[in-house]
Amino acid sequence: MANGNLVSSGQNRLKALYRESVQGHLKETLELKNIMEVPRLSKVVLNVGVKGAVSDSKEMGTVLRVLEAIAAQSPVKRAARTSIAGFKIREGMEIGACVTLRGERMYAFLDKLINLALPKVRDFQGVSARLDGRGNYNLGVKDWIIFPEAEAAGAGDKTYGLNVTICTTTQNDEHARALLSELGMPFSKKRK
Repeated sequence: MANGNLVSSGQNRLKALYRESVQGHLKETLELKNIMEVPRLSKVVLNVGVKGAVSDSKEMGTVLRVLEAIAAQSPVKRAARTSIAGFKIREGMEIGACVTLRGERMYAFLDKLINLALPKVRDFQGVSARLDGRGNYNLGVKDWIIFPEAEAAGAGDKTYGLNVTICTTTQNDEHARALLSELGMPFSKKRK
């Protein structure tokens, strides 16, 4: 499935962009001495919480199927660490799923997110430019139906949001923001 997002040379378009132009441009603009100091992407983590899994076990199967279609990699079920009586959750219950993407799949997913999924959001003004203080970026997607694979995987009328965490090799927010901007992340003009 991930091979559909690769160019004929066998390398992802976004990865090729990073190697050919972004890396050199960031070295100059950030005034770094060595090319190895240039920030790069290390991993992308997708998380989905399944509130209905407590009452309906079929929902977890749907979430796993759709998340696998979106990420082109098998997700891992996540269990509750503690019991919460108010939410009728017991320790060990499966309440979510996550996928960690690295390498070619990471670049393929980011290319799809930036160029296909985010432009489909109604009244899209850009994403927040805030990072977490350690060079990582978190993005909340309210509805996974913006991904082309979600409908094909049988998402049905149930929609879930997902959290996308983009981890970089730098500890500096400005360097990470510059990297993501160069890769095409559509940050909003106004700072929130």
